[in-house]
Amino acid sequence: MQAQPEIGHLSGHHRETIGQIFQHPVGHNIAWQSVVSLLESIAQVEEMHNSKLLITLGTETETFEPPRHKDLDAQQVVDLRRMLKNAGYQDALSETTDPPQVSVSTKTTK
Repeated sequence: MQAQPEIGHLSGHHRETIGQIFQHPVGHNIAWQSVVSLLESIAQVEEMHNSKLLITLGTETETFEPPRHKDLDAQQVVDLRRMLKNAGYQDALSETTDPPQVSVSTKTTK
């Protein structure tokens, strides 16, 4: 079993980008530059001669082509979601975004 990544070092913007990637249904307004910034902080990113990015995250390596517009297409989101999930980022994100548990006691007065 792979160790869960530590996301405490990620900026709020990077955590928001991860949240957008895992959002259901697939978001259509996830900016390519935000994803590149995120990936540069958590993965090995190599720019290839054809402007494609070779991304290695955990045990997976995937090639991503910049979208024609500023936002990712649905298939890119699905591919990123798979890579992030396999690297443990979905679980790490859910642990930091769960609301704190509040215990409620019932006190009766006479």
